[in-house]
Amino acid sequence: MGGMALDAITSSAPDLDGRSVASQRWSHLVFLHWRVEAARVAPLLPAGLRPDVIDGSTWVGLIPFVLDRATVFGSPPVPYFGDFVEINVRLYAVDERGRRGVVFVSLEASRLAAVLAARAIFALPYMWSRTTLERDGELFDYRGDRHGTSDATSRIVARATTVAVHDDPVADFLTARWALFTRVPGRTVRLRNHHEPWPLFEAQLVSLDDRLLARAGFADLAGLAPDSVLYSPGVTTRFGR
Repeated sequence: MGGMALDAITSSAPDLDGRSVASQRWSHLVFLHWRVEAARVAPLLPAGLRPDVIDGSTWVGLIPFVLDRATVFGSPPVPYFGDFVEINVRLYAVDERGRRGVVFVSLEASRLAAVLAARAIFALPYMWSRTTLERDGELFDYRGDRHGTSDATSRIVARATTVAVHDDPVADFLTARWALFTRVPGRTVRLRNHHEPWPLFEAQLVSLDDRLLARAGFADLAGLAPDSVLYSPGVTTRFGR
């Protein structure tokens, strides 16, 4: 795979093949990322994938946001069950054809029905948690506490700025991701998504008290300053088949 051509990293998403099967609005995203050696990530990826690398490193992301206006198979927005705070831990991978995507280690969400549906339909590792957001202007205080597990908690306090981020290759590498990889029985599959280019801004991490990274296999990261902190007011995303 050393000579394999990789998909270009583009801030605009390629069109979906066919109609979308679901859509969601993602709002008030805080992107926290740490550089790590690819060898630490490789054992955590589904079969057929390898870490995606930029400037000699791959990355681990911890990302809280608000998910709402969720639709499935052309339905109207689903009230209550399609409206919650999510906190996810994610990795970056490339498949054997050079296609880039995200791999989720865990996704915390407060709606049990949404957790069960996402696990059943998309085979994603959603976890039922108490997740909340308290906002004071441009200060965002996210909290997550997984039900039945005392060591799967997270509190992320970050402040958004008005400094826009443009033409930043690392920011595009971390946010302009137009697919996710997941493992279903017997194979690794790639699910496409599409949304408008991210509006991105610099942000400041005020405080972090997190155990989700440790549960994902990165016990040291929560004690280190992130290598990238970004904020986005959000986008509406559609998913392909």
